[in-house]
Amino acid sequence: MFYIRIMNKIEKGMLLIAEPFLKDQNFQRSVILICDHQQSGTFGITINKKTKEVVSDYIEELSFCSLPIHDGGPVSRDHINFLHQYPEWISGGREIADGIYWGGDFNEMTSFLKKGVGKKIRFYLGYAGWGDQQLENEMKEKSWLTIAASSSLVLNTPSDQVWKEAVKTLGNEFLPIINYPLDPSYN
Repeated sequence: MFYIRIMNKIEKGMLLIAEPFLKDQNFQRSVILICDHQQSGTFGITINKKTKEVVSDYIEELSFCSLPIHDGGPVSRDHINFLHQYPEWISGGREIADGIYWGGDFNEMTSFLKKGVGKKIRFYLGYAGWGDQQLENEMKEKSWLTIAASSSLVLNTPSDQVWKEAVKTLGNEFLPIINYPLDPSYN
């Protein structure tokens, strides 16, 4: 079990947990790490949607790398982001939450992966983005539950388990929603 605090205001390092009946196909049962939040908008990466593709399918310099690519969100699908726990090996990364770094020096990351030790690096195609007040409005509509990010949940939990594990951190009263069907009319 992770200890994670519930967050009430939007800020870097929070996780957005999609409520179980969110209809938007891009975000159904998603967990999004907020990487930047400013008055003009919000930038985040969907962390729990692993694809069947691997890094070598997208980045020629990483032709040896079989780490999976995750669907980071519907915006800028021609761009790959990465999250990691290696600031001592990959400089220039921005700390998003305790022990979670976004990006960094590409050449250092490539050298590090060539050594075969980069188990806590995840790659994401695209990102999630919201304009001015858009995410705040979605929060008012109760589309998202929020908690502070932890490196164990973001980088150590299998992608297909992240949504359920994130919901569990909210407390026992939220446990029933883990098994809700995507469409309640199927019940």
